[in-house]
Amino acid sequence: MSVIELQDVSKLYGFGDAANVALDEVSLSIEQGEFVAVMGPSGSGKSTLMNIIGLLDRPSHGSYNLNGRKVARLRPNQAAKYRRDTIGFIFQSFNLLPRLMALENVALPLAYKGVGLTRRTRLASDMLARVGLQHREYYYPWQLSGGQRQCVAIARALVNDPALIIADEPTGNLDSAGSRLVMELLSELHKSGHTILFVTHNPELTRYASRVVYMHDGTIIHDEKTKIGEVAQAVRRAMYNVSRTTVEDDLAGVSALMNAVPSHDNASTALASKPRKKTSKRRGKK
Repeated sequence: MSVIELQDVSKLYGFGDAANVALDEVSLSIEQGEFVAVMGPSGSGKSTLMNIIGLLDRPSHGSYNLNGRKVARLRPNQAAKYRRDTIGFIFQSFNLLPRLMALENVALPLAYKGVGLTRRTRLASDMLARVGLQHREYYYPWQLSGGQRQCVAIARALVNDPALIIADEPTGNLDSAGSRLVMELLSELHKSGHTILFVTHNPELTRYASRVVYMHDGTIIHDEKTKIGEVAQAVRRAMYNVSRTTVEDDLAGVSALMNAVPSHDNASTALASKPRKKTSKRRGKK
């Protein structure tokens, strides 16, 4: 049985002549344990699709079954509980509460679930250790780098042990090292059996996925299973020049994961010892 089953799902905003079709009769089936990348230009319906799959929105037409349950039959409070217990969200903008420390941000879903203070603190601490941030538990979001904040957001998404993880542009605000770190973490989660859907504009990141869905104007125009480590052929054609994966790319991903949280002393030493490049003043004559 498919974890996610959408049949002719459409989403319209507005009425009459002002109506905007965000999704146009989308049908999609996702099995347990798949790692699905969703690509497409801005306005193609990617985020709308994620919001519907994540029970943050409802389709205007069509049917949606999640783990065999008809979503249309869920009352708002039932949908909220189901979303809390079975789906983990990772957002591009992190959405961390600035006045809460990393540990408190991660423990927040457990507080909503009614878990006691001692147990939720332990579970949150264990989850931060899993993403390499145990010694940043008592840091506020503004004291963390972009990659570290996204790791806190991932820990928060995982603390309830959701079966489905939805990541909407999780690397959009990160540099290349932070992007590799986040994707390596998602790859590890996939290997542990989680079903993962992530939205990206970067074709190179699709090499982490086992399947790539390409959207345009609210519809799915390509749906291709791929080997992990390779860019889907349809995406390669659509995005034109996409470089191939190299051994250096793989080593850089492992390096980013291992050096997720360098100590302050080591970072300072590395910066102090790094030689500055001399800029040559000689220029070629015209």
